Parts: sequence; structure tokens; C-alpha cells
Amino acid sequence: MGASLAALCAWVHAPAQAQDAVAPAATPPAVTAGAQVFEPPYFAQFAPRNALDMVDRIPGFSISGGNNQGQRGLGQATQNVIVNGERLSSKSESVSDQLRRIPATDVVRIEILDGNATSIPGLTGQVANVVYTSTGASGQFSWTAGFRPHNTAAQLYGGEISVIGSSGALDYTVSLSNDNDRFGADGPVAIADREGIPLEQQYSKFSGKFDNPRLSTAFAYDFGGNVVGNLNLSYGEDFYVRREPETATRAQGPVRFRDVRVDEDGPEYELGGDIQFPLGPGRLKLIGLERFERDNYTSTLIDSFSNDSIPTGSRFQQTNAAGERIGRFEYDWKLWNADWQLSGEAAFNRLERRSRLFELVPGGEFVQLPFPQGNGEVREDRYETSLSMSRSLSRTLSLQLIGAMEFSTIEQTGFAANSRSFKRPKGSFAATWKPREDFDISITFAKRVSQLSFGDFLASVSLNDDNQNGGNNELVPYQSWNIELEANKTLGPWGSIQLQAKRAWFEDFIDWFPLANGGEARGNIGDAERLHLQANATLNLDPFGFAGARLDVEVVKRFMDVTDPFTGLSRPFSYDSEGSFDIDFRHDIPATDWAWGVNLNHFDQAPYSRRYENGREWEGTVFGAVFVEHKDLFGLTIQAQARNLLGARDYFRRTVYDGPRPDAGIRFTEFRDRRIGPIFRLVVSGDF
Repeated sequence: MGASLAALCAWVHAPAQAQDAVAPAATPPAVTAGAQVFEPPYFAQFAPRNALDMVDRIPGFSISGGNNQGQRGLGQATQNVIVNGERLSSKSESVSDQLRRIPATDVVRIEILDGNATSIPGLTGQVANVVYTSTGASGQFSWTAGFRPHNTAAQLYGGEISVIGSSGALDYTVSLSNDNDRFGADGPVAIADREGIPLEQQYSKFSGKFDNPRLSTAFAYDFGGNVVGNLNLSYGEDFYVRREPETATRAQGPVRFRDVRVDEDGPEYELGGDIQFPLGPGRLKLIGLERFERDNYTSTLIDSFSNDSIPTGSRFQQTNAAGERIGRFEYDWKLWNADWQLSGEAAFNRLERRSRLFELVPGGEFVQLPFPQGNGEVREDRYETSLSMSRSLSRTLSLQLIGAMEFSTIEQTGFAANSRSFKRPKGSFAATWKPREDFDISITFAKRVSQLSFGDFLASVSLNDDNQNGGNNELVPYQSWNIELEANKTLGPWGSIQLQAKRAWFEDFIDWFPLANGGEARGNIGDAERLHLQANATLNLDPFGFAGARLDVEVVKRFMDVTDPFTGLSRPFSYDSEGSFDIDFRHDIPATDWAWGVNLNHFDQAPYSRRYENGREWEGTVFGAVFVEHKDLFGLTIQAQARNLLGARDYFRRTVYDGPRPDAGIRFTEFRDRRIGPIFRLVVSGDF
């Protein structure tokens, strides 16, 4: 790491400009017509270090979407942030990761636009366009440390260092980061029979950690003549460890001591690039991307007993090698006062899985058991073509129309080999009406096709929950019909409010599904519906006489309906969100470098439904946090955080049945109530 840091620092002495796949504007373009503009003086009270700090402070706006959300290929844009009018293209890094590397001193302004007016297919509703230009060589760093009083080791090695620069026609960004955390909880677990009579009292304690060191680079080269090329490279390693010892006591019999350990690691890389150049009446952009990740997973469970009985246990090992290769072209031109784009994409996804299951036998050896259903390879070859048109019909009305066709072949080899081909039309229509500068409303009608999780085709095992997940070689991607409504109202000095309503009707929805052999797997269970309601609001407290203070609120509520394939009853989607809220108060004390704030948040996770059990896992009820920040302590920004001050806990409840639901009787119930405890963190950031 020392050599890497030295190389980064050496690069700082070159002239600078650059960003992931988007070069800085040599001369800032004119303000986009109809845009709401936020210039650097608006953000001065927050003393932002980078573009992410600035976007996070835009009233009523929150970042959503991105290419790293598990979507199929690259396709149309989904993120609601663009940079210098261009979408960000990396699939291994989030929008936030990439914005964090643009120095605040380079940002000229941030425009809030109508997505239809950007000429980027797929963008609708409010979109933030970060306009920046190079102001010279610069580098940034951040360091995150933390600890918890209970169950975990200290978090010491989180952070990022990045350099942005240029040399002649070459712009570059280099960053070295480690996304990491330490976590844990402890507390009682009660096991009872169908009458509620206690069977077993457990005390469990888990602790875990993960680290994701990553080196990322982005290069942009201006060949002249409006020909620009970009190259993005990243390499990282994942390290995850979880320990969960448990002590179980029954009214009769020996005390049981369980030790569960999960280890997971593996490399990942991404290589992506594009080149765009004038061709005929428009511009052609050619894009290529290659991604790969290998995941080595081992779970070991051993039960020992106080009466010196022979220990029992199991071990499950799995190696997943997953990759994606994409080739895409986009041809843009103007015709009939509209922006047109013809695009084509070929995407090849693959998963190769090798699984092994072992049983602990007397003598302490693990003996391998047959588990052929956990081995195999899944591939999807997908081809897509689309035509889009974006046009402003008047000063107040704009629309976007996309028509697309997708052809795909899914092939499984090894256990339960199978091959199927599909043809699916999809597309969208979006319109935005902006009758006043402070109000707009947009509506989108869309048909979408989901991305399958290839791991669902093959079997796996969860040792600690005593569950086996079967494979399903008949899975197909679910499709959805969507209506989405978004309204935005700025309230002058008071702030702003955004309201969203999204209704989706699903075909071939995927959830737990009964297999003919008596098992269960992820499968297509028929039709489903979901209504998503969301409100985002910013209230500036200056008009009330509370100078420098503001309140940001996000509230989400979801209503879901799917027929349970086991019981025939209506229920929510397993593990989905039923609702949440996030209330954030911040006070930047005038005429000082101090700020402080309070946060309250809550997340409601839906129950799950399986063939032999149902239950729910959640944390809460409410997480509360406070922070204190100094924005210029010897040139550094230092923020101290204290989280989970309201005592939110880790909960799990399930009912396990003697046989398939709904006819079987209850075998036992389980309720877990574990302490998380307070969380303390220190974040130090600066530039050089």
C-alpha cells in the first residue's frame, strides 16, 4: 500500500482534470434552459469537500439508481445523476463513489433538470447534472474509524485516497479505497413448542467484519476532431468473516455449545471503455465492458456437549465464478426538433458454481456427502436493440419515447441441464409538464424485464437455519408493467418537496416456490402487484429565525400483494421493504466552522414465506444518531458520530412446521432478541 500511496502523491504534481468516464469541461457550457441552478456559494455553509457533499445538500433531492444495482447489461440510464451532461458508466462502483472523487473546488454548478430534456434515454423526473471543470492538480483523502462497546473489534482501516489530474490530452483519476465495517450483536433466543412451552433457551453472540480494498482508475483522452475515448479499470478483493457461538440449555439433557464460522473472500475486476466520434449527421459511441468476480465461501457448524457426547456438525463450501461481457453501440442524431438514439447491445452473463457438503463424523473428520445439485454452469446470451426519441413540445411540456426488443437464450449445464430462448418487447413513454419555474410533474409508463440471479438455478445450504435451497432450471426473468408519477415543488427560502407514486404489475414474479420432490427453491409464482409511495422534503429553518438549520425528511410506504404458493393466501413479497423513514436535522452554526445534527431512521422489512416455515427478521425499532463536525481543523474536516443511541436491537421470529404448510402442525417457534449497542465513528477528510 505504501508504494501505491507514493505513486498517487507523485501524480499530484502534474496538471489535473478527470472523472470516471467523463472528462471535465474545458470551458463550462451554458446553463441548461429551464434548469434550477445551485452554484458554489449556495453550498458554502456546508464546506463541502467534493461533488457528493454538494449533491447531498440539494433540497428535496436524493441519489437513486446506477449501473451497480444488478440490472441487465448497461441499457438505458437509470441513475438520476449525470456529470457534464454524460451518464456514468461503471458497473462496479456506485454513483456516490464516483462523485466523491470530484473536488468541490472544481464544481461550477449543479443543475436540476427534467430527465426527458437531457437526451439520455431512460432518464425521467428530476436529474442532477454536475458541471465541473479542472482548476489544477488536486487530491483528496478520507479516513473512517469506529468502535462498538459490545461484540466487535475496532474499525480502523476504512477510507479512500484519490488523485485527479491530466497530462496533455490525457485526463485521469486514480483512487485507492477500502470499504469496511465491523458489526455484531448478542442476546437470548427462545425456542418453544406449539403451545408456547419453552423447549430450549439459547444465548447467541455474533461478530463479523468485512473489507473491500479496491484500486480504481479512469482515463479520458481527447484525440481531437470531437473524438473522445475513455478507459476504466478497477481491481478489488472482498474479505468477510462472521463468528456466531451459541450456548443452548434444555430442561433435561446436556448443555449444547454451537460454533458457527463463515469465511468468504475473492477477487473482482472490471475493464470498461468507450470511444465516441462524429459520423454522418450524428455521433456514434462504442462501448465495451468485462467484469468478473470469484467468491470462495465456507460455512462450518459444530455442536459439542457438556456431557462429552461426540460432537456433530456440517461444513458447506461453495465457489462462484461470475462474469459479464458487454458490447454496445449508441448512435445519436437530431431530427424534427428531437433528439434520437438508436442503440444495440450484446450481453453475455455467466456463473460457474462448485459446491461441496460435508458431515462431521466421530474422530473429528469431515466426510464429503453427495451434493450434485449444487454444481453446474448457467449462461445467458442476450441481444437488445432500441430506438428512443426525446423532444420538447413547448416551453412547459417534454416527452421521451423508447421502444426496444430483447432476445435471450438461457442455458444450464451440469446438474439439471436445460436450455431456453425468449423474445420480449419492452419500452417506455415519459412526459414532464412544468407550468411554473417552481413546479413540475412527470409521468412514466414502462414495461421492464428483470435480471435473474443465476445462483437461484443451483442448490445451496444454510447450515445455521437448517435450510436447503433447491435449484430451479425453469426460472425465467419476471416482467413488469409500471406507472410512475413524480411531482416536485420548490418553496422558495422554505425548501422543497418531492412526491412519488409508483405502481407495478408483475408477471412471473419470483419468490419461494414448492418443488415436486418436496423441497423448495426460488421460482416463478405468478402475478403480483406493488404500490410504492414516497415523499422527500427539505425545510430550511432560517425563515423561522433558526439560522443555518435545515430538516430533511424521507418517508416511504409500500403496499404489496402476491398469492403465496404454499397457502394460497395473499401476502407481501418476502424480504421486501414495507416502509421506512429517515429524518435528518443539521445545524451549521453561523460565523463558525462548527456543525451538529441528529438523525432518526427506521426500516420495515416484510416477512418471508417458505414451504416449512415463515418468519421475519428486522432491526429497530428506531435508530437514533448525533454528530458534531468541525469543518476546518488544521485544514481538515472532522466529524464525530454516535449512532444507535435509542437502543435499536436485532430481532428474528419464525415458526417451523412438521411438514409442508399450511396443513402441517407447528414443530417449534423461535424468537431472537439481541443487543446491538451504541456505535461510535470518527471521519476525517481533507485534500492535498
